[in-house]
Amino acid sequence: MSVSGARVLLHALLLGAAAITLFPLLWMLSVSFMAGGEASAFPPPLLPGHGTLANYRQLFGQQNIGRYLTNSLSLAAMTTLLSLLLNSLAGYAFAKLRFRAREPLLRVLMAALVIPSQVAMLPLFLMMKWLGLVNTYAAVVVPAMAGIFGVFLVRQYALTIPDELLEAARIDGASELRIFTSIVLPALRPILVTLGVFTFLGSWNDFMWPLIVLTDQGLYTLPIALATLSREHVQDNELMMAGAVLTVLPVLALFLSLQRYYIRGILMGSVKG
Repeated sequence: MSVSGARVLLHALLLGAAAITLFPLLWMLSVSFMAGGEASAFPPPLLPGHGTLANYRQLFGQQNIGRYLTNSLSLAAMTTLLSLLLNSLAGYAFAKLRFRAREPLLRVLMAALVIPSQVAMLPLFLMMKWLGLVNTYAAVVVPAMAGIFGVFLVRQYALTIPDELLEAARIDGASELRIFTSIVLPALRPILVTLGVFTFLGSWNDFMWPLIVLTDQGLYTLPIALATLSREHVQDNELMMAGAVLTVLPVLALFLSLQRYYIRGILMGSVKG
């Protein structure tokens, strides 16, 4: 097979794989515009017979989905910002600052990575209860402010910053805060964008922990609200698909807008690591 023929075959395979991957998402979007019961026909239609916004109107008008959407956006944004701040500080400290017990502490943190998060939920819940944070957004945000994975990711990237550059800044009289804000943060920008996407997605999609610590329905996040809604409207596939579209769209828009920086952070991290 010639080079051009192999290239055409490769492109055809990639297009086929992309079509298979995108089909469920596109069908979900199509079903969200169908009338009630239309998607239950056999064979199921690919496109709505008469497109309607009734499902979205019901979600926002009767199911108060706008409030849950706002709750999720606020929690994910707050968690992401605090996580980036604390993980960048901790990662830089473990990479470039000398302090007592740095290496043993780092090894303990790395060992904790193998512990499933479900194992820590009970002691974490008891801690939140002792602090009086149960049924508050703080109980959701505080455990996610500084994750071990985030600290490790930033540390590995920060190791590539030349020590000579930092020492030159110290000799010039720059404070550690000035060094961090003027030199370290700009150098960490690609990996921080990558970590920000991971953190936002994790917070946005988190279901179990918010379900445990939030008891007031007005505080529910979007995944919990949709799970509750699905029990009430188990046969209403079109309404559920509309809710799924609202869940997917924000994170999809975030990824597409930051895709360039996200891929750059992944590639640079793989090359430098």
